[in-house]
Amino acid sequence: MENVVLTVHLLLALALIGVVLLQRSEGGGLGMGGGGGGGAVSGRAAATALSKLTWLLAIGFICTSIGLTVLAAQKSAGTSILDRMGDAPAAAEQGVPAAPTGADLLPPSATENAPLVPRAD
Repeated sequence: MENVVLTVHLLLALALIGVVLLQRSEGGGLGMGGGGGGGAVSGRAAATALSKLTWLLAIGFICTSIGLTVLAAQKSAGTSILDRMGDAPAAAEQGVPAAPTGADLLPPSATENAPLVPRAD
């Protein structure tokens, strides 16, 4: 059930993004004008249809969000994450690693890491 609601929720989200991007800007946003024209073919009917579709998709998106919240609350069944942490097996205790000795902190000497150079004899 939760997977079905989640799938519908994702499809609604994608459809809502698409419908919002299809709508014509009515200006005022970032200084971008919506274009001129108040002629016979103004596109006002399409704008109202897209705005109604946007409202329907938004209402569906909100309903599926609330539904997913209710499903998640029922699934948790009143248990706390702290209760589940107590049931988990304890991690093996690891001792504190020994501190390095003074010799381990020094860089290697030149003779230890001398490059192998072939001799020309």
